[in-house]
Amino acid sequence: MLRRKAARRAQGDAHGDPLDAVQERRVRAVLALGGVPQADLPDGVQQVRLRLLERAARGHEAPRDVSAWAAVVASNLAMDWHRAKRRQERLGERLASLRQHEHPSGEDTSVLSLAVAQGLDELPDAQRQVLVLRFYADLPVRSIAQELGVPEGTVKSRLHTAVRALRARLHEDEVV
Repeated sequence: MLRRKAARRAQGDAHGDPLDAVQERRVRAVLALGGVPQADLPDGVQQVRLRLLERAARGHEAPRDVSAWAAVVASNLAMDWHRAKRRQERLGERLASLRQHEHPSGEDTSVLSLAVAQGLDELPDAQRQVLVLRFYADLPVRSIAQELGVPEGTVKSRLHTAVRALRARLHEDEVV
């Protein structure tokens, strides 16, 4: 009987929800204590549900303790939220410092856009792909790695190499 209850909890309720009400409250609490704003809590809970469903879809066994697993995932999501926030703040600071400098003319902007497009064309396919996914599609490294089926380190390495090559190209052409 105890095993059947645990199995039911692991599979979710009759509506297919992988988290019961108690687990959901725990996930919300972990997210909130992790500093995630109240407005983002529902999204965080949905992310935990999604990861549990994805785990089942990949054929993995349900976690032995769904509640503990969900709390760890929620904690990781809170850390990811903080990293993204810091990244956005740094980007905002860089953009603000760029705005303080003289705005380039429309012609200068066109030249820069053309040079970047040409630089992207010269990159190897794998490097161009991760660069576009990361900076134009704004996907996190983890998502890129999962979608491409490669380790995160490979994505980071390709990004580093691609950015360095593009930067060198723009300096060679005396665009920046």
